[in-house]
Amino acid sequence: MAKTSQIQINVKLNDNNHPTDIEWKSDDNPSGKGLQSAKAMMLALFDKEYKDTFKIDLWTDELQVIEMDRFVYQALKSMGDTYYKATNNTKLANDIQRFAQYFGEETEIIKKEG
Repeated sequence: MAKTSQIQINVKLNDNNHPTDIEWKSDDNPSGKGLQSAKAMMLALFDKEYKDTFKIDLWTDELQVIEMDRFVYQALKSMGDTYYKATNNTKLANDIQRFAQYFGEETEIIKKEG
């Protein structure tokens, strides 16, 4: 029998519908913790029927620009890894990783090579 796992995301909004608090939990979280706080999230779902991507990008006011830089850098690196695992396309996966490296250097998340 197939296993089902749930991911729960709670978003508290202010009067302007801007996120003030983001919390999440997952049945498969290895830490075993309940709800955990987050300052930002990106969720992308590829629709089976319409072959289109639906996305939700949220961040709280307390997220600093340097934190958003780090968040995007880590997401780009992860996307390169995911793309490679799904396609085995080394060339394009490496191109994504090179861009992530460039982004990290330009935002000073990582030190420039050379």
